[in-house]
Amino acid sequence: MAAQLVFLTLALVAGSAYSLPTRIVGGNETSIDRYPSIVAVEFQSIWSGTWSQSCAANILTSRYVLSAAHCFVGGTFQISLRRVRAGSSYRNTGGIVAQADAFWNHPSYGSNGFDGDISVIRLLSPLEYSPVVKPGTIIAQDSKIPDGLPVIHAGWGTTSQGGFLSTVLRDVTIYTINNELCAARYQTLPTPLVVTPNMICAGILDVGGKDACQGDSGGPLYYGEILVGVVSWGHGCANATFPGVSTSVASYTNWIVSVAV
Repeated sequence: MAAQLVFLTLALVAGSAYSLPTRIVGGNETSIDRYPSIVAVEFQSIWSGTWSQSCAANILTSRYVLSAAHCFVGGTFQISLRRVRAGSSYRNTGGIVAQADAFWNHPSYGSNGFDGDISVIRLLSPLEYSPVVKPGTIIAQDSKIPDGLPVIHAGWGTTSQGGFLSTVLRDVTIYTINNELCAARYQTLPTPLVVTPNMICAGILDVGGKDACQGDSGGPLYYGEILVGVVSWGHGCANATFPGVSTSVASYTNWIVSVAV
């Protein structure tokens, strides 16, 4: 597994109030065969025992997926209350289900706002690869993401701020935004929020209308077929002034490879 991840890494050249708990607005319905490395992360209610999709993740190997750390914390959190659904275009149905077995949130998570919002999760049983279940390609360590790059979010999140979760997988194309400009914008909020170099801002600047939203957290930010970001946080969804923020995978690739063995 480690060898596979190293190969994937070295073969590269060069998601009102903020939305923390989870985060496609302005996109279109799509199908899992276009994004076979995305999986839904389902939470089990400690009250009713029912399972429901609340985050997403990205297949690294048959036993490991990559998600957002904030999907794997909380007062009632237990790893036994998380599982993934792979190979399905539809929320809460179809595909194959694998129970989460262990998790590693990045050691820096929680020390500086939302910095380090990334997690490696081990599955109890391996996923069986197929045309709709495949490992993704992660960006090389310390790769630089240029401004204005067309990137893609995919997920089952709400189609508007505070709206309803989508029953089918959706995607949307947006553009990367200069990190310093994004950081300066977030400093103008009444309670300023910190954008660090370990984050990628993306959206349609000064226009809005396209973004990840609640329920998309942990899901992908793709450049082509390369996973460059993990949906993390933002000020609302599809806000014209404040872009959505993803964790930059390139800041953590070596750590991901060291854990997913």
